[in-house]
Amino acid sequence: MNPQNAIPSVEPHVAAASARHRCAFTSHDLAAALAAASVLAAAVIIPVTQSRRAARLALCISNLGQVDRAVLQFSDDHSKNLPGIVPDQAGELQWSYKEQVKGYLGLKGPSSTNDHVFACPDDRGYSDPRPFHQGERFSYGSYNFNGVVVAGAPNIAGWAVSAIREPKRTLLTMEWTAHGPLSWHRSRTGDQNSPFYRDAESVVAFVDGHVDFIKIYHDGHNPAYMRDPIAGYAYRYSGN
Repeated sequence: MNPQNAIPSVEPHVAAASARHRCAFTSHDLAAALAAASVLAAAVIIPVTQSRRAARLALCISNLGQVDRAVLQFSDDHSKNLPGIVPDQAGELQWSYKEQVKGYLGLKGPSSTNDHVFACPDDRGYSDPRPFHQGERFSYGSYNFNGVVVAGAPNIAGWAVSAIREPKRTLLTMEWTAHGPLSWHRSRTGDQNSPFYRDAESVVAFVDGHVDFIKIYHDGHNPAYMRDPIAGYAYRYSGN
């Protein structure tokens, strides 16, 4: 073979270095790949998370709607009067009303954590380290009746439905958070249960039977249930 036509040889260490250069995965490449993976993960996770939140809110609305109808059915069977204080019945009426109405939802026997229709899936409780619907002193429920019978608090405990001036605006049942107010669904405080704040959103149901997800007024000092809101809000606690 003519030496002039021979293919030039490459030193082994030079060839190896060239191969490493071609195959090397630099830190810049790694960062770019991780960033792309993060974007793809977010594109999948965020819609899934939002979908789950929407499903929990929808279930809460559905449950409260059934509870609200049960209270109205109780009223139909009791001379159109809403639940009131029952002698010797334990607990606060805002919670214990459940014992008067749960039969209209097909529930029999002692209340328990199996009473799923009374449970909001986003319920995280308040002062206790567990959701309201897991606690006996809350009658295993996430939802209150508009029957806080303390001095100065507007309520409709024992009222005749016909005596309520604005059924479309008067609360009948609600998530406990409407008493704060706080929000279990669109919280500005994350998983914290304080402080109370104005315009926290809660699922509420009215004397006319409709259910809504609305903003609750807070005056900066007192729990929301201690007064009707100022003008511009879609609800009231008092019946007159």
